[in-house]
Amino acid sequence: MSPTLLRRQFVSAPPAWPQLQSMIDEVKDGDLDRRTFIRRMIGLGLTAPMAAQVLALGGVAMAQSISPYKPTKRGGGGPLKLLWWQGPTLLNPHFGVGTKDQDGSRLFYEPLASWDPEGNLSLILAAEIPSIQNGGLSPDGKSVTWKLKPGVKWHDGKPFTADDVVFNWQYAKDPATAAVTIAIFRDITVEKVEDLTVRILFDKPTPFWANAFVGPYGAIIPKHLFANYAGVQSREAPNNLKPVGTGPYKFVEFKPGDLIRGELNSDYHMPNRPYFDSIEMKGGGDAVSAARAVIQTGEYDYASNIQVEDEVLLRLEKGGTGKTIYAVGADIETIFLNLSDPNTEVDGERSSLKTKHPLFSDPAGRKALSMLVDRDAVQKVIYGRAGRATANFFNGLPQFVSKNTSWEFNIEKAAKLLGEAGWKPGVDSIREKDGKKLKLIFQTSINGPRQKTQAIVKQACQKAGIDVELKSVVASVFFSSDAANPDTMNKFYADIEMSAFLGSPPDPDRFLSSFHSRNIPSKENKWQGFNLPRYASQEYDATIDAAKVEIDPVKRASLYIKANDLLWQDAVLIPVIHRLKVAASSNSLRVVVSGWGTDTDHLQDWYREAT
Repeated sequence: MSPTLLRRQFVSAPPAWPQLQSMIDEVKDGDLDRRTFIRRMIGLGLTAPMAAQVLALGGVAMAQSISPYKPTKRGGGGPLKLLWWQGPTLLNPHFGVGTKDQDGSRLFYEPLASWDPEGNLSLILAAEIPSIQNGGLSPDGKSVTWKLKPGVKWHDGKPFTADDVVFNWQYAKDPATAAVTIAIFRDITVEKVEDLTVRILFDKPTPFWANAFVGPYGAIIPKHLFANYAGVQSREAPNNLKPVGTGPYKFVEFKPGDLIRGELNSDYHMPNRPYFDSIEMKGGGDAVSAARAVIQTGEYDYASNIQVEDEVLLRLEKGGTGKTIYAVGADIETIFLNLSDPNTEVDGERSSLKTKHPLFSDPAGRKALSMLVDRDAVQKVIYGRAGRATANFFNGLPQFVSKNTSWEFNIEKAAKLLGEAGWKPGVDSIREKDGKKLKLIFQTSINGPRQKTQAIVKQACQKAGIDVELKSVVASVFFSSDAANPDTMNKFYADIEMSAFLGSPPDPDRFLSSFHSRNIPSKENKWQGFNLPRYASQEYDATIDAAKVEIDPVKRASLYIKANDLLWQDAVLIPVIHRLKVAASSNSLRVVVSGWGTDTDHLQDWYREAT
């Protein structure tokens, strides 16, 4: 049976809501324990966190995240030294295109809740997790009410209230603000109920209600400092570089791309936290030197995103003062194909939707390139323990991964597809069509594994008659949200580019909704969308729109699998490696790192312990 038939058969599976409701009732009555229910939901293709939210909508309260924190007093832990080789360049969470800026912002700003390593919600600025029992969740799935923790203060002493939460919604949903968080906020309404209570309203039943104000994209900025800088003035706010948050550390100094320093917040709203007296996040260098500075020399306590060849990590771990740590999530290393023309300017904009790419506007060209990516070589030579070759863009628990996709490395088939599409070898063996040589620019950030992946792809392309120029951009530039910067991944002034989608929440919506046509980066939205290929498909948009409001979890899972399969079928991107989150930590440091967020999401729970 063909993959297409398999997909259609799965998507049209009969609703399972009556059986599901029966299971929820069993959990309520104590005849079925929560763990067994979640295991059964995983078998149907849900992640554990999504299964927990299904229980919540069914009237069973969500499990509370349990903190492993041991210290019995605030402070006294000395300095905490972090090394982010991709240094943050701004400190406003609404403008964090790359995880580096989200991580840096998260030192100071906080959301209502975050996802812990087990996929449970961990309270931050919220007083309780919404549920049917406490009135936080409406039975129809069309609203969620959050109660805010009392007594929380901004670092300048002003009180944190519902007005701040409502303002963040207004700020982010305004297209003129050009926030990367607009997709989260534009289709909801947030209203103040009381000084410490807010309600989020959805137009339709929304099963994944823990999205706005939750996790790395949910961090909240103060209304009293940003109200005069909303809309077109958003990039002019002085506090984009001088954060005043509610977090465990207060801002001291920021040198974009180089250094962030903070000091203990003596008024922090969690008892006995933080443990450390000061914090430093150093930027610059490369992943190998960062790993060495933690694991081997002990100069730093923790280094993030250690995207280093596995054989290098194995050598460093022998006899060092630190270790490599891993977290499982949905991080995916991906090659994106530009469906627009990066070399033609229309109305002051390159890579415009008004243009078509000479090769990739043809499905045959896209499928040919997908056959020139040797995923096995990338996994074995570069990632080792930290990656798995895949054809799926969304990856999580094995039961959730689409079984309808496949990948093939085949230079001969790729060459045949190109020939049939009219690209014939020239006298120099480079293919050409209508007098135009098949020359492509392949860009990514400066990073050892990515440069090696580029080389593997280039070698295969050369054998197929494609001339590929490799371009490497400094990470702080490539992942920048600066609208004036021509080398950002969102502007995509190249034919091919490679980056990773990181820090997904447990639900697939944010990852897969990125490729809805309304999220295409453009001059109009200051290039803030994450639909990097400029993919515009009515079928894909309709599938995502349907999934967002589907209450039946089995049907909902099937819709997201269909969306994943459409990306594969249309070959607008090439998933390469499902990556583990990899970091380096000193042996004495006790960290909480979740694969469902950024490295700094649970910084308040970090401490040191004698070894």
